Amino acid sequence: MNCLVMESPIGKLTLCANADDTALTHIRFGEKLAAGDELCSTPLLQRAEEQLGEYFAGQRKEFDLPLAPAGTPFQQCCWQALCAIPYGRTRSYGDQAKAVGNPKASRAVGMANNRNPLPIVIPCHRVVGSSGKLVGYAGGLGIKEALLALEAQNSPGWAEEE
Repeated sequence: MNCLVMESPIGKLTLCANADDTALTHIRFGEKLAAGDELCSTPLLQRAEEQLGEYFAGQRKEFDLPLAPAGTPFQQCCWQALCAIPYGRTRSYGDQAKAVGNPKASRAVGMANNRNPLPIVIPCHRVVGSSGKLVGYAGGLGIKEALLALEAQNSPGWAEEE
């Protein structure tokens, strides 16, 4: 994979695209390269870095990037449902289970969110416990809290359900 490491307000992020630079495949917290990864700056990775920079600056609420997250059909369905959560809003795991057509699958939805290879862009940070409490996040609860605070700051009335 082609990878680029960027600085962000939540620490370094490693952005990865497929070998032909047609889609973003991973965003990893920290400076993390896997076997076969190559550090380089491609047009797609530069675009992803620019859009993430705009997001962190409060100037971007939606991403316009080609994505190719690898996962099971259920995970893909869960990740698609995450993309439907508006900027500055949160949903519970139960809400997400209903959104994927399986209201009793809250835990399975949580596991799918945990496997999300494109955090921030596929906004799994917007899913919270049924009480509204922050629970579970691959990058750590501190990062989840920071991302939600950033969106709250740039989206008045962010905690209100639609």
